[in-house]
Amino acid sequence: MIRDKILEKLNRTLEQCGERNLFQIPPGFEVQLEVPRVEAHGDFATNLALNLAKPNRCSPRDIATSFVEQLADGDGLFTGVEIAGPGFINLVISPAAWYEVLDEIHRLEHNYGRSEFGLGRYVQVEFVSANPTGPLHVGHGRGAAVGDALASILEATGHRVEREYYINDAGTQIETLGRSVFLRYQQLLGRQVEFPETCYQGDYIQALAKEMQEVHGDSHLNSSEEEFLPLFSDYAAKSILEGIRKDLEDFGVHYDRWFSEKSLYENGAVDRVIETLKASGNIYEKDGAFWFQSTALGDEKDRVVVRANGMTTYLASDLAYHQDKYLRGFDLVINLWGADHHGYMERMYAGVMALGRKREDLRLLLVQLVNLLRKGKQVTMSTRAGEFVTLKDVIDEVGRDAARFIFLTRRSDSPLEFDLELAKEKSADNPVYYVQYAHARISSIIRMAKEQQLDLDNPENLDLEHLNLPEEMALIKQLSLYPEVVENSARFLEPHRLPYYLTELASAFHSYYKHHRIIQDDLGMAQARYYLVKAIRLVVGNGLALLGVSAPEQM
Repeated sequence: MIRDKILEKLNRTLEQCGERNLFQIPPGFEVQLEVPRVEAHGDFATNLALNLAKPNRCSPRDIATSFVEQLADGDGLFTGVEIAGPGFINLVISPAAWYEVLDEIHRLEHNYGRSEFGLGRYVQVEFVSANPTGPLHVGHGRGAAVGDALASILEATGHRVEREYYINDAGTQIETLGRSVFLRYQQLLGRQVEFPETCYQGDYIQALAKEMQEVHGDSHLNSSEEEFLPLFSDYAAKSILEGIRKDLEDFGVHYDRWFSEKSLYENGAVDRVIETLKASGNIYEKDGAFWFQSTALGDEKDRVVVRANGMTTYLASDLAYHQDKYLRGFDLVINLWGADHHGYMERMYAGVMALGRKREDLRLLLVQLVNLLRKGKQVTMSTRAGEFVTLKDVIDEVGRDAARFIFLTRRSDSPLEFDLELAKEKSADNPVYYVQYAHARISSIIRMAKEQQLDLDNPENLDLEHLNLPEEMALIKQLSLYPEVVENSARFLEPHRLPYYLTELASAFHSYYKHHRIIQDDLGMAQARYYLVKAIRLVVGNGLALLGVSAPEQM
């Protein structure tokens, strides 16, 4: 990256200043580099002089003057170095250095933007993990898109990543599911039974009951709860889970592991973690129940892990699950949770620390709700009431690409409005269409060049000095930012940075294409612009691949 070249030169100059005793450099000092908001202030700027002034007890401008005098530029990286304001150092990069960005993109192709930022880090991303009590709804789709894209971005930056789905197949919600199906089963067989509001109301319950009737007839009509509940609960949960798997696969999401909550009870992991925390003094007994002393680790109050009746709470299995994760060797565990889990976060951080890990070994990301609009009206969703739009519905209506891209256009912890009609438009207002069209448009240029048998790929005749328009330099500078965008998306666990970047890049390309011909009579100009737009195509394709969105060659 051009940023790396600049930092290398600045750090080398800083070392020379220290060796010549021009000023002192504190241990661990890092040079900071930023892109100025005002274009006239240069391509990059550093505030190193301001940061070094206090420990050296002198003015920032004196530091900056000494530094700039030592900033030798034998390789022609800069065309301008200026001290501004109280001591900022503004840097103007030479066109030749910017042209090297295009060479790097063409050399690395599909590896451009990939790095070793996270090399050696073993990361688990657990996402969606919806209860197998109903089909995935549009909100789960957002979590799926965010989790999968985040995992891909982490992989692209050198992390070793595993994707995991936690199956909540134990607890009262599964019993409620089985009871809901059984009651519908009885109704199908002509029995008048009350169907409580606490049961799951959706049409899928009726379909499951019909399947049970077809397999078992009326043999369970008079079964006791002890007999029907395990059978109906198990069948319904497994059937729904298979539907969830298929919906996620259709959405382009594939997991390395599906982890059963029930297995934590069957293999004794829940009992073991409770005994471990008792032994370490993190669990105490009070009023016949066992409490996790989470207040000692930052939570607002202590939490029950085993009730007085001997039943464990969700926290107990969650503690066992996270202990299992760390025992598998993960350095970092990332959980994507629904926004309604906000109050659960601190007890989970406390639990991880009680298990001997650092707080930062767990990252909990909240995924806010999706406000789904249809003809300007918000669609209400309630899983228990059966009033919801499924992920499958959305995929069928707008397509996988549009759904994934739009789900990723905002920070995951911000509410998202998803306009179904906009997602189907073939216009600049539809962000995924706009970005994909940039890739398809450049693909069309490439096809045209081949059809006309133009020699535009000959490196011997390539002269990038033809790229001297402000729009062309701006495009190259945008392309140079791509590796940084990917790395920062991984660093801050914010995949929304990538679709934002791609939209900006696509906008700049479409504007350039509208005003300037790529294939033209001036062969030198045509070859240079062809080189530029092919680099844009590579970057757009690379970015879309990380988002799990296709890069079409025709639209």
